[in-house]
Amino acid sequence: MCNLKLATLNVFRGTISDAADFDPTADAETLYNAMKGIGSDKEAILDLVTARSNAQRQEIIGAYKCSFGKDLIEDLKYELTGKFERLIVSLMRTPAYLDAKEIHDAVKGVGTNERCLIEILASRDNKQTQDMVAAYKDAYGRDMEEDIITDTSGHFKKMLVVLIQGTRDESGVVDADLVQQDAQDLYEAGEAQWGTDEAKFIMILGNRSVTHLRMVFDEYEKVAEMSIEDSIKNELSGDFERLMLAVVQCIRSVPMFFAKRLYKAMKGLGTADNTLIRIMISRSEIDMLDIRECFRLRYEKSLYNMIKDDTSGDYKRTLLNLCGGDDDLAGEFFPEAAQIAYKMWELSAMTKVQLRPTIRPASDFDPAADAQALRKAMKGFGTDEDTIIDIVTQRSNAQRQEIRQTFKSLLGRNLMKDLKSELSKNLERLIIGLMMTPAEFDAKMMKKAIEGAGTDEHALIEILVTRSNEEIQAMNSECYIKKVIYTNFSSFFGQGAREEGQADLERADADAQELANACNGESDDMEMKFMSILCTRSFPHLRRVFQEFVRHTNKDIEQIIKKEMSGDVKHAFYAIVRSVKNQPSYFADRLYKAIKGLGTDDRALIRIMVSRSEIDLFNIRKEFKEAHDVSLHEFIQVETMIVSPSPCLLTLFCAYVLFSREMKGKTPI
Repeated sequence: MCNLKLATLNVFRGTISDAADFDPTADAETLYNAMKGIGSDKEAILDLVTARSNAQRQEIIGAYKCSFGKDLIEDLKYELTGKFERLIVSLMRTPAYLDAKEIHDAVKGVGTNERCLIEILASRDNKQTQDMVAAYKDAYGRDMEEDIITDTSGHFKKMLVVLIQGTRDESGVVDADLVQQDAQDLYEAGEAQWGTDEAKFIMILGNRSVTHLRMVFDEYEKVAEMSIEDSIKNELSGDFERLMLAVVQCIRSVPMFFAKRLYKAMKGLGTADNTLIRIMISRSEIDMLDIRECFRLRYEKSLYNMIKDDTSGDYKRTLLNLCGGDDDLAGEFFPEAAQIAYKMWELSAMTKVQLRPTIRPASDFDPAADAQALRKAMKGFGTDEDTIIDIVTQRSNAQRQEIRQTFKSLLGRNLMKDLKSELSKNLERLIIGLMMTPAEFDAKMMKKAIEGAGTDEHALIEILVTRSNEEIQAMNSECYIKKVIYTNFSSFFGQGAREEGQADLERADADAQELANACNGESDDMEMKFMSILCTRSFPHLRRVFQEFVRHTNKDIEQIIKKEMSGDVKHAFYAIVRSVKNQPSYFADRLYKAIKGLGTDDRALIRIMVSRSEIDLFNIRKEFKEAHDVSLHEFIQVETMIVSPSPCLLTLFCAYVLFSREMKGKTPI
């Protein structure tokens, strides 16, 4: 047995700290004057409250009562309104009592706010949890554990109860043998068997130390050849899945967990103000600087600017004071964020992602019967579109090619021409796209991207970046498409000649140094240097290059591309980096942009759904759900119906069939 004592750094990186020359009596008087008479001086209130630590605010509350015989919190509630009142009043509560109130609000009344329970209980350390439980008892005269047990159920309830105890190992001692045993136990509790031993996941993830679990997760990837997150997504479901993923995310990086929560609270229509208020207050004296950097790392936008764009008035000014600064003006990462960026690339390099399609070869396949059924569906007056959709989306591409050949030999007709004459608009485009070979489809998409006025550079980049050498060479067999590539993107991409194979660690370090030197002005043509590496090295090799780039520069490659480059070059390099990091996530982002807002980019939607349906569409769906908190199925339904309730219905139905094969009996993701 090998026991390792690992040091833990308790470096607090908040944006709010004790004010110098603090005088609670003077502050109490300032607040009293700000609320005296008609109206209130909201700016004076927010400036003072956000310039004092929580401990100092508690002293101000005491001084206010001593000086004026009044309850400061009650006065603030009376004078202020709406979100601004909630924010200021919450700032005046101690962290334990604020958490207790949030938990109480989450379980009281009809319905439960499970996401609030998950966020708080997954992210607090032992002392924070124990203080919160005591504050709950003091404030409400009730036992928090009993209230949560009453309001939740199943394995979700059991894990919450474990977390409420606040007894996670915090010794810092790691048993190397136990690390291996826990990794093996988690594998055998999930991926290695039919069904899942949830109790084993609860016991290990709910009790082992943070340092120990980080090592377990690394070991697990070696055993299972997938990340612990992917296993949880495969084995668990619902609120229990979300809770366990939150625990894992907090074990890996609490700042990154909160960066994701903040982004989801503000993106899209409307703002989840309770979540925004809770996180901005609870982390302002702990790790807000690191959350800001993680936010910039992941979303390429500063937290400061997202708050600025998403909120207004005194509420906005208070939140911006808590945020503390605009990181879009900064260059390098803070140390914590640089370490996270480095680790993210390391995880990307280590993790073997199991790509999962949604279309598989049909069993008991009979091309003659399918050909006859398709002919019958198109004969006579009207077209049986449901039958066409059902057959085409339940056959693999290879089987569809057999149907095409059989249709010709058996019936003497061209199936593609018949389909074009019977179908129309997006349904025709989708069905015809499915009936083409992948090379034919890609070639057609390339041609469509340059036809007419203007060129769809994003489509060209998407296709050329994400296709393998073999796929590009097959596409290049069309001389017209070869000309397109030479004319538009020969300076970005080779002709299907990217290196293949695993990373060369020594060469990866040298490549990273070359990129770093180019960024520092040591190369006459920065774009050419980036091109020579990003467009020729294998994806596994580039993962290591980008990881070492963080070590050499204290910056992430995505930030450099965004800031230092422009136009199609920027878009092409950015697509390469995103694909290298996580290609299903890249496609999920492309789908989101194609569907959201006014008007749907049907060509992009069809292109991605068709081309990825037999490769990784299931993975893309999962990435979409994780990024946007809504299933791809639901998002397409809502967005296409809002924009065009009639023409998109058949496309929508066909798209649903495309990505629902693995989800029969389950909630679509």
